[in-house]
Amino acid sequence: MEDATAWPAWLAATWVTLKLAGLTTIILLLLGTPLAWWLAHTRSRWRMPIGAVVALPMVLPPTVLGFYLLIAFAPEGPVGLVADRLGLGGLAFTFQGLLVASVLYSLPFVVHPLQAGFSGVPKHVLEAAATLRASPFDRFFSVVLPLVRPSIITATLLGFAHTVGEFGVVLMVGGNIEGQTRVLSVLLYDQVESMAYGEAHQLAAGLLLFSFALLLLMQWLGRRTAVGHD
Repeated sequence: MEDATAWPAWLAATWVTLKLAGLTTIILLLLGTPLAWWLAHTRSRWRMPIGAVVALPMVLPPTVLGFYLLIAFAPEGPVGLVADRLGLGGLAFTFQGLLVASVLYSLPFVVHPLQAGFSGVPKHVLEAAATLRASPFDRFFSVVLPLVRPSIITATLLGFAHTVGEFGVVLMVGGNIEGQTRVLSVLLYDQVESMAYGEAHQLAAGLLLFSFALLLLMQWLGRRTAVGHD
């Protein structure tokens, strides 16, 4: 594949943004699904503290999270030292570090819709499946997941859209390296800072239309799925 740094700035930023949002969403669905299930059903005393940690990015300024992640990812930081000993190299100002930061920052936007969906699954449905000798694994994949399909759709689209719109965490952890960590939100900031308002208008309008279309898609898919269950 051609090096992204050889592409036009907007095309390189689009590629980095879509790659980051896609990978972040996939990772969050894999990690967030069991976490959401646990939060929805556990009676552990750790439920509230862990739930608060998951929700923290929703109220914490992105630059605060980005600052502490940058400290952790630095060569002398705890994560940076471990990564260096494992031969993984540095994480600060790299796409890999940006991916880790995005997963943490977008975590509640995937976990909360899934948790709400899991909490709404009627207990008698699971009990009925258990009486038919369905294993917990079978009950989850054959009964639970089809019932919470609207929540899965919402979590997927919200996680993707939120990652596309990231700025503070991205700039703190990833910096502004063309073709590697410069995403569309950072490119827009560059255009405004350099007073290229014409290009900034085009990019901002494109992101606005993308966000609006994604929200419409989420509502349409959710309604269609709900009708299919009736």
